[in-house]
Amino acid sequence: KNLEHPITFAQLLKEIEKIEGLKRIRFMTSHPKDLSDELIEVMAESKKICPHLHLPLQSGNSRVLKEMNRRYTKESYLALVDRIREKLPDISLTTDIIVGFPGETEEDYISSREFVKKVKFAELHVFKYSKRDGTVAAKMPNQIDEKIKTLRSEDLIKTGEELTKEFRQAKIGQDTTVLFEEKILLDNKEYWVGHTVDYIKIAVPEKENLEGQIRKVNVKDFLTNEIMLATM
Repeated sequence: KNLEHPITFAQLLKEIEKIEGLKRIRFMTSHPKDLSDELIEVMAESKKICPHLHLPLQSGNSRVLKEMNRRYTKESYLALVDRIREKLPDISLTTDIIVGFPGETEEDYISSREFVKKVKFAELHVFKYSKRDGTVAAKMPNQIDEKIKTLRSEDLIKTGEELTKEFRQAKIGQDTTVLFEEKILLDNKEYWVGHTVDYIKIAVPEKENLEGQIRKVNVKDFLTNEIMLATM
C-alpha cells in the first residue's frame, strides 16, 4: 500500500505467479471484510495458488460478531463463501471460532455451531475466550463461566472433527499431489509426510527421499485422525 504505485494483494499474487520454478503459492488468514472478488477471480484462474483459504469467522452469530466489532454479519460471511465456491467449487475453507465471548448465550452458541455446520468447513480451530486487560471485551458484563466455555469448546471441537472427517473422507480413492516435507516414524514404520494443495496431511510408506518434492499420489484411507494414507 505504501509503494509509489500501490497494487492490490490480488495483483501481487499475479506477479508472484510469474516466477519461474515456483510450483505452489499459499497464503494464510484473510479477513472476511478484505477478501475481494478480484482475489477470488485470481485464485480461480491461477495454476499455482493453492485452493485453500483460512477465513476466520470467530462466531456464527451476528449479534456476537457485532459485539466483537468484526464488521461483518454471518449473512455477509455466507454470501462471501458462496462467491468463493462459485469460482472454486473444491476450495478447502478453514476457520477460527471463539466460544464464550462475553454475553454469548446458549442460544447464541447453538446458532453459531449450526452456522459452522452449514458452511461445512474443512477444519476448525476452536478457542475459548480469555480476558485480556485493557480490551473493551474485558470490561463487558456477563463474562462467561469457565466451565461453560469448556463445555462449548469441547462440543464445537467434536463438531469440527466430524466436518474434517467428512471433508477428508471424500478424497479417498482420488489422485492428488503432495509436497513432501518430512519423514516420520509411526508404529515402527517410516512414512514421508506432506500436504496436498487443499492442506490435507498425507503420508506414504516410501524409502526414497521425498523431501521438497511434489509427487502424484492416490489417497487410500485414514492413517490417523490427522493424517491420511496414500500410495504413489
